[in-house]
Amino acid sequence: MTDVQHPLATHYPVQIVVKDIELQSNAALLAETLSGVTPAAPFALVFIDGRLELQKLDEPKLSGIYVDLAEGAVAHRRKFGGGRGQSIAKAVGLKKGQNPTVVDGTAGLGRDAFVLASLGCTVWLCERHPVVHALLADGLRRARQDAEIGDWVAERMQLLPLGTKLAEISTLLKESIEVVYLDPMFPHKKKAALVKKEMRVFHSLVGPDLDADTLLPQALQLAQARVVVKRPSYAGFLNNSAPATQIATKNNRFDLYINQALSPAGSRT
Repeated sequence: MTDVQHPLATHYPVQIVVKDIELQSNAALLAETLSGVTPAAPFALVFIDGRLELQKLDEPKLSGIYVDLAEGAVAHRRKFGGGRGQSIAKAVGLKKGQNPTVVDGTAGLGRDAFVLASLGCTVWLCERHPVVHALLADGLRRARQDAEIGDWVAERMQLLPLGTKLAEISTLLKESIEVVYLDPMFPHKKKAALVKKEMRVFHSLVGPDLDADTLLPQALQLAQARVVVKRPSYAGFLNNSAPATQIATKNNRFDLYINQALSPAGSRT
């Protein structure tokens, strides 16, 4: 094992550390993609144990953050989460004979996109933060190698290139997008801010999506059927635009903006 550090862009206080020598080439590719100098960054993208994870170096007790679509909570949800009866499935419009093509415009760690793909949707993932994009790309790489889920992950989950904007997707893909799904980062209430380590790390590095309101008009232009916006239950409407309808859960809600109705086989009526 060796530690090889490649600093990233100055506006992202992150460095790359290699602790799994077999992933040295992956680290070199990532360093080329994310150039710049941050020699004493508080965050590190660490190649370790066959994966890429984000570590906050000034909080060593925190575990690393990485994308795992094959095991843990995500796998449990896939097997026992309620299938198409889940709120997210209803929000997107999944019914018998309906497997819409979805763009996840704020993909993050890919969990919601994975749920939709596991239920039959083709999902294009769009993530604009370079660090999160790198974590997601690595998680998808490993998921495609998994014996149980690899085939359909490779078929149904595609990560768009870093820097892709919602307004560019229809031209880039040259195919119909029925649904756009948005779950922008939202400033958490103070009493909830320390609940999840992932949110602590992500908010301290990425911060909230301060321009989230601009995503809704772009999404409405792209989606032929509907836009689904996931929001905390206490949050206001995105872009101050009231949805056509809502689906509420315990802590969140899905705001639905309808362009056209979905019909069987993903076609529009």
